[in-house]
Amino acid sequence: MRARELGRKSVVVGDRVGLVGDTSGAAGALARIVRIAERTSVLRRTADDDDTTAEGRLERVVVANADQLVIVSALADPPPRTGFIDRCLVAAYDAGIEPLLCLTKADLAGPEAVLGYYTELELPYVLIRPDSELTALRALLAGRISVMVGHSGVGKSTLVNRLVPAAERAVGTVSAIGRGRHTSTSAVALRLPPPPDPQGDPGWIVDTPGVRSFGLAHVSAESLLHGFSDLVEATVDCPGNCPHTADEADCALDAWVADGRADPRRLASYRRLLASRSGEGDPREPERNPGDPLAGS
Repeated sequence: MRARELGRKSVVVGDRVGLVGDTSGAAGALARIVRIAERTSVLRRTADDDDTTAEGRLERVVVANADQLVIVSALADPPPRTGFIDRCLVAAYDAGIEPLLCLTKADLAGPEAVLGYYTELELPYVLIRPDSELTALRALLAGRISVMVGHSGVGKSTLVNRLVPAAERAVGTVSAIGRGRHTSTSAVALRLPPPPDPQGDPGWIVDTPGVRSFGLAHVSAESLLHGFSDLVEATVDCPGNCPHTADEADCALDAWVADGRADPRRLASYRRLLASRSGEGDPREPERNPGDPLAGS
């Protein structure tokens, strides 16, 4: 229960709270939340990119106090969508949370195309196969509060069940068109099993429902660049208040890409996000560059 004096202040997964009452955890025990500690980080998303719409104005707090965002993406079935990963990176950097790319179904396809797209970011990653050991991933999760996000069907719930067998998260199937069913319906924090070293902290993971979009209306247009660090240096040569759009003749980003200093797909992705913030795109629909199978959001 939440104390009346907290008013309409919401309590979300990851919050550290003060309790009064029966905190034994026994069946039938009842306690009240009377205090919510100041949050060290807040990961948010919206249903839309445009803050002039009702969906864009409605911020959803995904999790509080996380220090790592694990972006789960399948390498095949369904194919990877770097547009969605880009959105997650923007949200992570804006919240001050470190990202980790977790590529599943590595038995079906290689990671070269995805890793090549992010080569300038030096983005940490881990490859997961159905029969692979999870030692490397557990090491990256140890001692941290990690929130896991991903499209439905990428194997996130399966991965959670392997990490925490007692979790018993529902697992769905992928349809013939490569879309998974939403099997997780609410965010839940799970304590990871103890490591071989009993002194070590295994960490926590927060499993979230599968999402088809990650709206960024809460992120300013300027802060969108947080997810595109390979483009930031170029903006030094842009004129003041440059919108960085394709129709801005003096924008230095085009010359930066033309000189081979950044992948043109990265600039295209950044500008799609800018356009979507202006109401010119729909974050719920896949966005692709012609001939580029990785550009979907």
